[in-house]
Amino acid sequence: MSGGCRLCPRECMADRAKGELGYCRMPMEPHAARAALHYWEEPCISGEEGSGAVFFSGCTLRCVFCQNHEIAAGKVGKRISTRRLSEIFLELQEQGANNINLVTAGHFLPSVIRALKMARGQGLKIPVVYNTGGYEKTETLRMLEGLVDIWLPDLKYASGELAKRYSSAADYPARAKEALAEMVRQAGPPVFDDRGMMKRGVIVRHLVLPGCVYDSKDVLEYLHDTWGEQIQVSLMSQYTPLPHVRDFPELDRRVTKEEYREVVEYALFLGMKQVYVQMEDCARESFIPAFDCRGIQRPAGLEDR
Repeated sequence: MSGGCRLCPRECMADRAKGELGYCRMPMEPHAARAALHYWEEPCISGEEGSGAVFFSGCTLRCVFCQNHEIAAGKVGKRISTRRLSEIFLELQEQGANNINLVTAGHFLPSVIRALKMARGQGLKIPVVYNTGGYEKTETLRMLEGLVDIWLPDLKYASGELAKRYSSAADYPARAKEALAEMVRQAGPPVFDDRGMMKRGVIVRHLVLPGCVYDSKDVLEYLHDTWGEQIQVSLMSQYTPLPHVRDFPELDRRVTKEEYREVVEYALFLGMKQVYVQMEDCARESFIPAFDCRGIQRPAGLEDR
C-alpha cells in the first residue's frame, strides 16, 4: 500500500509501506506472536481439535483493560513474509485445526489476503475465522469477501463515552455496528456441520466489564432487536484486572457473580436463544496464551524462501 494508511477507522495516514508505524504501532509487513492450536474459543470454533489461531501483533484499539496487551502494544512478535504466513495456515490445517483463526489481522489485511489466496491455491480447505475487536471500516472488510467464512467480532460498548474512556475511540459503537452489518451480509445465516462446528456465520462477543452492567444490557438489546437469530452471541465473564488498569480504579477488580448473572438473565429476558455463557473459573490469567512466537518461524530443516 502506497501513501498513508487508511485501513482502519483511525485513518492515521502513516506511510507504513516505508516503515512508519501506524496507530496500530506496526509497519506494513505482518508481525505475529503465536500460531498454534487454540482451545479456548467458543465450542463451535475450537471443538476438541482446536482452532488454528494466528495472533498478530499490534492493534487499532488501545483498550486500557486489554487482556493481550503485550501483543496489542506491539511489544512481542516477529516479522513474517506473505509466503511464510501462507505456510503457517497450511501447517495449522495439517495439525488438525478446525479453522484458521485470524486474531486482530485488520492492519495487515493486504498481506493476509495474499497469503490466504496463496494457501487456498495450495490446498487450504478449512474455514477462515476473522477475529476482531470490532473497530473496522466496511470498505476494508469488503476486501475479504469470499475469503472469510466465520466472523468473530467484539461489540465492546454501546456507549460512546465508555468507548472514549477505555479505548480512545468515541466512534467505536457506530463503527462496530456498521462493521457488523457488513459481516452479516457476507456470512448469511449460521451454518453448522453434523458435529456442531460452525462452518459459516457470525458470533458477536461481549466482555462484561465491572460496573458496566447497564452498557452490557444496551449491547444485548441492540443485538437482539437488530439481528435476532441471524447471529450467535458470546457473553464473556473472563475479564481479568491486570496491572495496567490501575489508573482506572473502577476496572481494578473482577466482574462479580451477581453482575455477570444479571447480564445473562437479561439476555434470557429478551428472549435470546443463541447465547454462549462462560463458567466462573474463566476469569484468570491462565486463559491468556503465551505469546512466545510458537509456530511463527519455519520448522528447522526447511529452506527459507
